[in-house]
Amino acid sequence: MRIARFVVDSDPVYGVVEGEPGSEVITVIHGDPFFNGVERTSVRHKLEDVRLLAPIIPRSKVIGVGRNFAEHARELGNEVPQHPLLFLKPNTAVVGPNDPIVLPEFSEEVSFEAELCVVIGRICKDVPEDRVDDVIFGYTCGNDLTARDVQKTDLQWARAKGFDTSAPLGPWIETELDPEDLAIKGWLNGELRQDGSTKQMIRSVRELVSIVSQAFTLLPGDVIMTGTPAGVGLLQEGDRYEIEIEGIGRLSNPVVRR
Repeated sequence: MRIARFVVDSDPVYGVVEGEPGSEVITVIHGDPFFNGVERTSVRHKLEDVRLLAPIIPRSKVIGVGRNFAEHARELGNEVPQHPLLFLKPNTAVVGPNDPIVLPEFSEEVSFEAELCVVIGRICKDVPEDRVDDVIFGYTCGNDLTARDVQKTDLQWARAKGFDTSAPLGPWIETELDPEDLAIKGWLNGELRQDGSTKQMIRSVRELVSIVSQAFTLLPGDVIMTGTPAGVGLLQEGDRYEIEIEGIGRLSNPVVRR
């Protein structure tokens, strides 16, 4: 099931996206699916007539996982960490499909990172791997934008990873997906730059969720960004980066500078 958050001409609402590519329709659901479940209304729109928003604005946090693909770690001259390298992004970093990525004034080296993102569906703590599926609401595409020059100079990654618009998410949440072997691709201005698979992850999705839950109590709507395959590069004003994850869809964002 594809759960989207969108606007037509009023406040944001959630809906279920159905249909074949190019002819999708979205059916409005009652309230918030994280707390009310999925109850369809009779209101329907053509997908092309609505504006998709980030499918979730986390109530609490976005958790990133650094260097979870060996080739990505090597391309930046880093060793694979012995323990998972976790960091946080504020929810003000989140934007949706086609929203602009705004390059921060304090950086000249912002790079793209296509990632599978896990959306948590229930409050949980210390989740064993064999129970992880019980706490996952679904999956979406994400772009873990990183100010590389700032990342090298700051002792903490808060500025480098958490600046406004540094976490595009979308286009929707897919609730029925096996994350073990999904293709992850990224295009810069139409040129394929990232081409990997979740099977290349050092730590699997289920292992990561379990590990993250040992450090943080996870709340409904929290997002875990699970790492990026090799091929990252820098963005410039006027660029567009598009991410496609098998079984989910495509997330596309233009790049601007104030």
